[in-house]
Amino acid sequence: MFTEDYKQTPYWWEAAPIAERTTQDLPRKKVDVAIIGSGYTGLQAAVQCARAGRSTVVLEAKALGFGASTRNGGQISTSVKFGLETLTKRYGQEIAEGILQEGQSSRDYVEEFIRAEGINCHFNGAGRFDGAHSPRQYDKMVKEVAAGSYLKTDAYLVSKADMPAELGTEAYFGGMVYPRHANLHPALYHQGLLGVARQAGAQIHSHCGVTGLKRQNGGFVLDTAKGPLEATRVILATNGYTGAIAPWQRRRLIPIGSYIIATEELPEALINRLIPTDRNICDSRKLVYYYRRSPDRKRILFGGRVSLQESDPSVSGPRLHREMVRIFPELSATKISHSWTGLVGYTFDTLMHAGQDDGLFYAMGYCGSGVGMSSYMGMRIGQQAVDDPRGMTAFNKIPFPTRPFYQGNPWFLAPSVMAYRLWDRTGL
Repeated sequence: MFTEDYKQTPYWWEAAPIAERTTQDLPRKKVDVAIIGSGYTGLQAAVQCARAGRSTVVLEAKALGFGASTRNGGQISTSVKFGLETLTKRYGQEIAEGILQEGQSSRDYVEEFIRAEGINCHFNGAGRFDGAHSPRQYDKMVKEVAAGSYLKTDAYLVSKADMPAELGTEAYFGGMVYPRHANLHPALYHQGLLGVARQAGAQIHSHCGVTGLKRQNGGFVLDTAKGPLEATRVILATNGYTGAIAPWQRRRLIPIGSYIIATEELPEALINRLIPTDRNICDSRKLVYYYRRSPDRKRILFGGRVSLQESDPSVSGPRLHREMVRIFPELSATKISHSWTGLVGYTFDTLMHAGQDDGLFYAMGYCGSGVGMSSYMGMRIGQQAVDDPRGMTAFNKIPFPTRPFYQGNPWFLAPSVMAYRLWDRTGL
């Protein structure tokens, strides 16, 4: 099942190892902005704050890039999971249209930023294919395309007869292509973004977890592993890793483990037959599986939720392998070279959120669309923190819901996963 050199670390770290421990001291004077979290959100915010002339410090509890920003599947979508009708019923037409536009803008922003900053991270705008796991799901896709969309997506259907051009499998009953979606190498992107933030003037500290956060003297005092730090404003950029220092946000986030494996290198002819394109691939299940070819086109990276509760990568790896083989039987003898996990930040309304409370800013809850949206929302929350009016988003205008008695421990995940599994089996 596992290769001799099998690792329980992300495949992405082979090309972009996470950064070494930083050793510089914290500033002794009060800084303008302290950012908690060094993922895409925190670093994008740091770029905006530092380029606006604000003294900016980024604080990371572990190694830079340790969290989800270097653990994800590298897929970039247009981020919002609801259509105009649903969003209009919730928030009214103006906000609904704004939310959908933010999703489109997030995808475009990432591409523009990567090109403008010269980041080499294998950005590829090849699109995404969604497979229909039942005939009923394909019928829903037909109706969706016929109904059109408020924003032009250019999505189109792929019949079961035409499937060989998209995937070498009999597991789906057709599907849909979203040609504007994209992918990249997430760790190389993070590495490049880290360099941009440093060049902009941000000071970035690894292994400097924040253990306390309190208001004082018109700003904040942060207790950290390197001592106290005073800041006029603070940005929470912790998403699925939000801890006890931010209880209000923690009560509104659902940390969910997502699991990924990388196969050993495969013969070129085999991988070209199974996955002929460079597209991202998902399916129509509630418990979605997502996969793609590696940027060098030698491996398959396969991810999803395969456990009722959080699990060790050595346990989740074989389970993902079984699901991969269900889709591609030819891979039954293929071994796993890497198996890893990371935390996704979900919300109760399945939307991302941003806001601030008298100098304490936050952007989080990307619901599995973090590569594009965390980059975009990090940029926007950075603008908000320096009073740039361009930073305001539609997500600032909607409530950030929680549930009674919820404190950040998602005890309901196991029954929810079980219910979704039963739903997927019915093909509804």
